[in-house]
Amino acid sequence: MNDRQPVIVDAVRLPIGRRRGVYADTRAEYLLTAVLKGIVDRTGIDPSQVEDVVVGCVTQNQEQGNNIARIATLMAGFPVEVSAVTLNRKCGSSQQAVNQAAQAIIAGDADVVLAAGIEHMTRHPLGTDRVPEPPELTEEYEIIPQGVSAERIADKWNLSRSDLDEFSYRSHQLAARARSNGEFSREILPIQVEKDGASILVNEDEGIRPNTTVERLGELKPAFIDNGKITAGNSSQISDGASAVLVMSRKKASDLGLKPRARILARGVIGADPTLMLTGPIPLTKLILEKAGLSVRDIHVFECNEAFAAVTLAWMKELQPDIQKVNPRGGAIALGHPTGASGARIMTTLLHELEDMDKELGLQVMCCGGGMATATIIQRV
Repeated sequence: MNDRQPVIVDAVRLPIGRRRGVYADTRAEYLLTAVLKGIVDRTGIDPSQVEDVVVGCVTQNQEQGNNIARIATLMAGFPVEVSAVTLNRKCGSSQQAVNQAAQAIIAGDADVVLAAGIEHMTRHPLGTDRVPEPPELTEEYEIIPQGVSAERIADKWNLSRSDLDEFSYRSHQLAARARSNGEFSREILPIQVEKDGASILVNEDEGIRPNTTVERLGELKPAFIDNGKITAGNSSQISDGASAVLVMSRKKASDLGLKPRARILARGVIGADPTLMLTGPIPLTKLILEKAGLSVRDIHVFECNEAFAAVTLAWMKELQPDIQKVNPRGGAIALGHPTGASGARIMTTLLHELEDMDKELGLQVMCCGGGMATATIIQRV
């Protein structure tokens, strides 16, 4: 038995809020603080045992600037000795936080790391931290919006508008069924917030549309280019949310009397063509499976982030997984995509899916802005 094996002890997330929705009046720091406190309360761990808090966040300005990880760690009542860092690997930021926590444990630098993610896209719209790219970059690479990249992917993999809309409908239906059946209840941390002067309890994801249809989705206009296929309906939702995953060495979990729920089996990152930008999950899935000595057939549940329906469908065309194993509770098209929080949110959902289905191996993969991808394989223990 490897004492330094990184294991997941718990994983939680807030309900995902729609843009200008339930969290519109709540600062980002409070959302992140809630999940940090929540995971401590759920596990009963003494916060002084946590050696580092690693938080993914994409738009690091204003309330999300100033190393929001450190601010929220102090607000959550952790001892001042518990350090914290905020990182940005675009959409894969909090998945990177989980992977970085595992790396610290394997290296012997820490035994307990709390990985988390935050993104309040209502109060800090995506892109508000950007400045014009230097000419040395733009002369070499065509810098385009992600939606245009998704259009190119749809064309390259011969995906029709109906393909995209049907997949998006599937996402909403699966998420609605999971919500109705209470399948998100164990992973969601309810939160009390103020909205329009009233106190409200948020305990469900806000973006799921159970009554949408393929026909309604088909009526939406292209969002990025004239006569295009990519619409608001077959793209991920702009959202607000926070998530957290508690990672430990196997020995430390045993010493603290905590039962590991999964081990982190493999991790990986890759760069991809920045003019297609969102294709990284394809080569990275092949790479991480090879690293782990596994095949597509060995994986019981896949979570491929639905940044756009085109991204997941192209990935499926190349990898040929059983579609029943892919995003079985819907994805970002229905649930939302609070970018910095999505990596740990998806890991949280994947862990609970494996447990509820009594399955063993799960693979999570995400495309990232700028032409990158992150991936993780976990195994229930």
